[in-house]
Amino acid sequence: MDLFPLFNSVRIALISSVLVFFAGIIAAYYARRLPRVAKGVLDVVLTLPLVLPPTVVGYFLLMVFGLKRPVGMFLAEHGIRLVMTWPGGVAAAFVVSFPLMYRTARGAFESFNEDLAEAGRTLGLSGSYIFWHITMPYCRDGILAGTVLSFARALGEYGATSMLIGYTPGRTATISTTVYQLWRTGNDREAYMWVLVNLAISATVLLAVNFLERRKR
Repeated sequence: MDLFPLFNSVRIALISSVLVFFAGIIAAYYARRLPRVAKGVLDVVLTLPLVLPPTVVGYFLLMVFGLKRPVGMFLAEHGIRLVMTWPGGVAAAFVVSFPLMYRTARGAFESFNEDLAEAGRTLGLSGSYIFWHITMPYCRDGILAGTVLSFARALGEYGATSMLIGYTPGRTATISTTVYQLWRTGNDREAYMWVLVNLAISATVLLAVNFLERRKR
């Protein structure tokens, strides 16, 4: 049994989760301070990949990063190629999992008691100190839950990934694309094995989310 799909899926999910973690926190922290109309528009833009069909998201990514598109050509000139390569899987996973992190982190920040931050300011604490030592610990469980959900979404991504990087054994194959290819070629035994692997990982992720929610309550 070739374990590359597992390695590649975990690699893509981990890297995209790290990027989503910081991008989601930054976007959520500053979005909550915007006027209602501006925040509503930003919410629509940032969470749109959550409701769009994954294949549509993949199509948009191809329109942006395709080798004949301005962005894709610019990246290729600097040695970066996202089409039919595993880093493209990171880009696809980032786009589809970002809304989960953003929405969860924004909800956590909006539940933060601003009186605590104001008390810190009266004591002469800097904004960065208040954010990292007061706001983040207070919102920790919600942010961790968003991170875990984003990781799970990235790990199980298929539609956008298959559109952008396809399926190449030993290069771009992920668990999801491998299951489809094995089923398509009639290899049900190995397809079932990968399904069980994915079920085990997904169940572990859900248990982690439930544990975090119980801690928060």
